[in-house]
Amino acid sequence: MKMRKIDAILAAIIGFLNGGFFWFILKQIEIRIPYSWFLIIVFTFLAPLALYIASLIGKKFLIIFQAAKFFLVGTLNTFIDLGVLNFFIWISGITNGLFYSLFKALSFLVATTNSYFWNKFWTFEKRKEKPAPEEFLKFLVVTTIGLGINVGVASFFVNIIGPQFGISERLWAGAVGPVIAAFFAFVWNFFSSKFIVFKK
Repeated sequence: MKMRKIDAILAAIIGFLNGGFFWFILKQIEIRIPYSWFLIIVFTFLAPLALYIASLIGKKFLIIFQAAKFFLVGTLNTFIDLGVLNFFIWISGITNGLFYSLFKALSFLVATTNSYFWNKFWTFEKRKEKPAPEEFLKFLVVTTIGLGINVGVASFFVNIIGPQFGISERLWAGAVGPVIAAFFAFVWNFFSSKFIVFKK
């Protein structure tokens, strides 16, 4: 599938947002990288480049281009998820326990809502179709399962396993647990979105 100008623009917007969230998250988990604000510029240019490469590879197989778009949206969702979670940790100082799980659930729901609109209208290009009640119901079911996977895996790593390898509690709660959870949720979300929610 040929990459259009709108695809490049939207990929650049995603890259810019990813860079902004990543910069904020790094500050919250106390990782100091000189000139970390420069990541915003780098991500803004890398995202459309990566999508262009995927469009070349995916000329024969649409799923490659769709998976690349889904991956870009997924990175944005992950950064939104981590950004909102770290915002709650920052304002409350809470890094584990029941409130951590609640913060994780809320951050996941914000990211999932973002995911629905980006994937419906861009990744799977169902712009002309109004959200049908059954599509939205499928989305809610898929999201609920994804929420269980995401929060369950993150809570398991944060509350049960706890920080390992000398990693700080804040870094473990704000990045390690959620990133592991995001991987499991990504696999579930792509295939369920493609073959259940936005099935053509």
